[in-house]
Amino acid sequence: MPAPLEEDDLRLGIKAGQFVLYYQPQVDRGRLIGAEALIRWHHPSRGLLLPGEFIPLADETGLILPLGDWVLETACRQLAAWADKKETAHLTIAVNISTRQLRQPNFVEDVLAALERTGANPHNLEFELTENMLVENIEEVIAKMTELKLHGVKFSLDDFGAAYSSLSYLQRLPLDRLKIDRAFVRDILSGANGGAIAQVIVSLSRAMNLPVLAEGVETEEQREYLLGLGCHTYQGYLFSRPVPSGEFEKLLAGQLSIA
Repeated sequence: MPAPLEEDDLRLGIKAGQFVLYYQPQVDRGRLIGAEALIRWHHPSRGLLLPGEFIPLADETGLILPLGDWVLETACRQLAAWADKKETAHLTIAVNISTRQLRQPNFVEDVLAALERTGANPHNLEFELTENMLVENIEEVIAKMTELKLHGVKFSLDDFGAAYSSLSYLQRLPLDRLKIDRAFVRDILSGANGGAIAQVIVSLSRAMNLPVLAEGVETEEQREYLLGLGCHTYQGYLFSRPVPSGEFEKLLAGQLSIA
């Protein structure tokens, strides 16, 4: 069993440019509309590491800030590159942001600077928030979201229903989309409460006039169930695993054969 990762490993990895973004397709009615950007670490001795293996360390040490800056910059550069091609200009990229990032006093300014530096279209950038980010300083969060939305940036609420769910804050957030947590999608056919919760989220999104996306869709049966609820937008292994940008563009050319 390898020794635990250390802060120095992570710091060196950031400095040496050992990280890469993978993109998992997001599909609406059989059409590829965008992707979620997911970070990977090409560790020189451990191979390709998934976020769960190093993000907790990054959060703990504060290195999530330079790592998050790199993710944003890389995603924006990818958006700018896609904008140059007719077949990819419509694509959006969803980027996960951390609580530490959102709490930075200059968060809005840093995002706008990255957009200007890269030439990315802000209307094609989406930030994914999680519910636990909203427990504290909700007014500050709303203010930052509102300012960025004035520039075209979109926001979705990730893992909705899996943590601190409160309709009182939900109705105040300037959101563009809700996401059904993969845990509920996994359980929708098992007789557990996943199906009922998914139905509530879809109904809520409809009442709020918000699109809804289901994460973790792995089977055709799950997709058909979600379609029956009125959810038409999906992300998961049924369509594709997260892949490098070059492979993502090949998926786009073939439209995943899921129409």
